[in-house]
Amino acid sequence: MDALKQISNSSLKADAPVVEIGDTVKVHVKIKEGEKYRIQIFEGTVIAKRHGGISETFTVRRVAHGCGIERVFPLHSPVVDKVEVVRHGKVRRAKLYYLRDRVGKAAKVKEEIR
Repeated sequence: MDALKQISNSSLKADAPVVEIGDTVKVHVKIKEGEKYRIQIFEGTVIAKRHGGISETFTVRRVAHGCGIERVFPLHSPVVDKVEVVRHGKVRRAKLYYLRDRVGKAAKVKEEIR
């Protein structure tokens, strides 16, 4: 068991981003096309975080063309190039699944002044 912990601790990113629930983030994702890589930016609101350690993930939701899109990103994956926090949200819940049912301005999260 100790060997598994050592392997997982060695593969953790040292500069892992601090992402909180309700934050609006830009996730820079590496996408392989043929033999080349390009970076695609996915911007949205963090609605959930799961687990911890090497398997930690966060879910980002955005609405594009009237259709809600959610993507789950592993925090320590080499596919995730970087995560920029655009603004901090003021929330009182650990999971923001209720945003799925809301439309328009009701689906917004208030900004937290820091």
